[in-house]
Amino acid sequence: MMETQVRPSPVSATVDFDSDGIQHGFLRLPYSRDDAAWGSVMIPVTVVKNGEGPTALLTGANHGDEYEGPIALFELARSVRPEDVRGRVIIVPAMNQPAFAAGTRTSPIDKGNMNRAFPGRPDGTVTEKIADYFQRVLLPMADVVLDFHSGGKTLDFLPFCAAHILPDKQQEARAFELVRAFGAPYSVKMLEIDAVGMYDTAAEEMGKVFVTTELGGGGTASARTAQIAIDGCRNLLIAAGILKGKPEVRSTQWLDMPDGDCFTFAEDHGLVRFCADLGDKVQKEQIIAFIYPIGRTGLKPVELRARRSGLFTARHFLGLVKPGDCVAVIADEIIG
Repeated sequence: MMETQVRPSPVSATVDFDSDGIQHGFLRLPYSRDDAAWGSVMIPVTVVKNGEGPTALLTGANHGDEYEGPIALFELARSVRPEDVRGRVIIVPAMNQPAFAAGTRTSPIDKGNMNRAFPGRPDGTVTEKIADYFQRVLLPMADVVLDFHSGGKTLDFLPFCAAHILPDKQQEARAFELVRAFGAPYSVKMLEIDAVGMYDTAAEEMGKVFVTTELGGGGTASARTAQIAIDGCRNLLIAAGILKGKPEVRSTQWLDMPDGDCFTFAEDHGLVRFCADLGDKVQKEQIIAFIYPIGRTGLKPVELRARRSGLFTARHFLGLVKPGDCVAVIADEIIG
């Protein structure tokens, strides 16, 4: 019986991941299109290496309309010095480069959601090919993975850093140590409502220490959230033993999302009116939003009630909602 051979990745790197020093280059994926028969998708990458030590893989724009991560990582790539590093840092500010260039959550080429495309395929769509390269080339190099997210154009979050509850408690504890070191205003024990195909899942199944964020939203980055990303990235690298220096010790409020009752979904289409703001404490059965039908006047709005008590942590950002949209997220505050 013949063994099935796995195709090599079509992505090639213009940097040498094993050479000391700092290199700025690209991950180049051939992409034949109408305006360039022999064209390529060019994903910027920086590699900083100084001797032996752990490797951090830092990524932004997994979704292309989320900007705090790219800001922090373009700044780090510009300013980091090899002599300040012990080990290696791989910086990819715009993981889904086509989506980032277009300012969209998913790729304009194939509508691929990078964070639902893992493990990817070397002979798949553009998004699947990029995911495959991370799965088979970049993730195996890493010890620590930091993947920046925010709400994009459709969600808004209290700025938090997060990790997941894992079966491997040593892996879990190390992730939460780095979450604390990141020093965001809020730190979350995260429950994913859709974990299939996620970059998070791919990294954690390899035993990597995985940390992520949700830093604001609305399809922009404020001065505050950009600075949280820049400072948090530096703090995490120092705590991981990869970057020299002392981390800034900052207080953080720990939050927990223990079950599906944290999430409130719309079942109707209409105009949303929130009755609480991010950071407010809400009670179970409290009205947190109304959805007004928009086809005619005089109709009673639909009430959305909190399914649990807690802190209003995230909300739908656009003024209109559709059935199935996540309207609100409520988390438990952890004391101590």
